[in-house]
Amino acid sequence: MTSIMANGIQLEVEERGRADSPAIIMVRGLGTQLIDWPEALLSGLASAGFRVIIFDNRDVGLSQKFSGLPDIGNVAKKTEIAPYTIHDMEDDIVGLMDSLGIDRAHLFAISMGGMIGQVLAATHGDRLLSFFSVMSSSSRKGLPAATPEAAATLVKKTGPDAGDEEIIAATAEGLRVCGSPGYPLTEMERDKIARNRHKRNYTPDGVVRQMAAMVAGGSRIALLESITVPTMVIHGADDPLIPLAAGKDTAETIPSARLEVIEGMGHDLPLGLVSRLIDLIVQFTGSLEQRV
Repeated sequence: MTSIMANGIQLEVEERGRADSPAIIMVRGLGTQLIDWPEALLSGLASAGFRVIIFDNRDVGLSQKFSGLPDIGNVAKKTEIAPYTIHDMEDDIVGLMDSLGIDRAHLFAISMGGMIGQVLAATHGDRLLSFFSVMSSSSRKGLPAATPEAAATLVKKTGPDAGDEEIIAATAEGLRVCGSPGYPLTEMERDKIARNRHKRNYTPDGVVRQMAAMVAGGSRIALLESITVPTMVIHGADDPLIPLAAGKDTAETIPSARLEVIEGMGHDLPLGLVSRLIDLIVQFTGSLEQRV
């Protein structure tokens, strides 16, 4: 693990693969850490010839934490200013690339990370070779909402006096609810993921600040319409948190974007889909190289 300065803040970063290989930067979603990437995905991409960069977003994992506890409702009504927005988080990625000496990279970004990636592709498209927007959304008004059960996983389910076991159990339950029905994790696997997350870092206020960042980011429709970076949108047909309609809308809004719908996939990256994801990345990026 390496701690670097990017955009004036500290980010925790890890790499796989050769330093002289084409870089692919992997961006996590709300509240999750770099340890949540399946190792098989990272090692598979490295074996396929990529320099794989993973990092903790600001306010989670071992990256820099911020202060303040915004009220999401007030941020939405613009009566309160969020500590930062996804535009700031996009600048973190640009700063990360600068710190690592990466001029251009492929970008694989999931959920909230996909929203950050959309801003990056629109405003710094010259820094990207390709963009994968995965299980994410344009945040267009009127899109279908999460199922009530999935939406509840975003709300803090444990009180301030909750013990470690209660917190871990709530995290594991969230993994069950939002997971892929076609590739379900076992109870033991969910428990292991939850314990690893909790042991490494637990910053619930950081998750609230990240949620505020998404709300404060404003409409991205015009930004998506301006993207010229070659884009593939990947979305699960059975995503209960960000329904498939959001992925379809993203693909329809970004000019010439390709949509890949995966049956049985929910709001996670199960091991059973790793090979398919690697194939999609390799084939899409390879097709771009052949056009040059």
